[in-house]
Amino acid sequence: MNHYLSIALEITIGLGLLFIVTKVQGKTQFSQITPFDFISALILGELLGNAIYDHEVKITEILFAVTLWGVLIYFIEFLTQKFKGSRKILEGEPNIVIHKGQIKYNALKKARLDINQLQSLIRQQGYFSFQEVEFAIIETNGLVSVLPKPAFDTPKNQDLNVPLSSVSLPINLILDGEVVQKNLKEVGFDEQWLKSELEQQDISDYRDVLFAEWVQDKPLFVLKYESATS
Repeated sequence: MNHYLSIALEITIGLGLLFIVTKVQGKTQFSQITPFDFISALILGELLGNAIYDHEVKITEILFAVTLWGVLIYFIEFLTQKFKGSRKILEGEPNIVIHKGQIKYNALKKARLDINQLQSLIRQQGYFSFQEVEFAIIETNGLVSVLPKPAFDTPKNQDLNVPLSSVSLPINLILDGEVVQKNLKEVGFDEQWLKSELEQQDISDYRDVLFAEWVQDKPLFVLKYESATS
């Protein structure tokens, strides 16, 4: 009987610890699992599983192992929040695999996907032909985001006899108070233009901007830190 009580106690403590660690790590553990998050979940499960079925492992050792792992994960998440350069290594980065209707084969190889897998991911978004897709992006969690061609948008513009217009991909120009120089150059502007756009919204310093997004023929969308935290 003592043996079963010990297992029950270990499972209960382990469940409580896993719940606390998962809550500390945030909701991305549920909806946006990156390769690093997947490894984290596996190791946490392995730690708890070994502790339950290895009778020589004590409860204090379970507490130490899971707590230490939780602290390490929290520290790494802190690094990705503070240092953008670490995000690419730990979380990966999105890959554009279809650009203006053309499949980018090199990007597909980089994402370790073949054509059939890409077709499957696109079908899950409701598009059954590459001819319907203007842009497709493989996200860090392995899912695909699709921007359809105007004729295949919802509702179908061709069905409503609405004049077709070109589509453009939204581009991030500022992230966490820093200018994304590569993206700024890609859209054909410089920092002088960006400063002018920000001044029109009473912003004088990049560091006050959490996020700025450019879309062709639309005003620059800016989200300040104070707006994001209010």
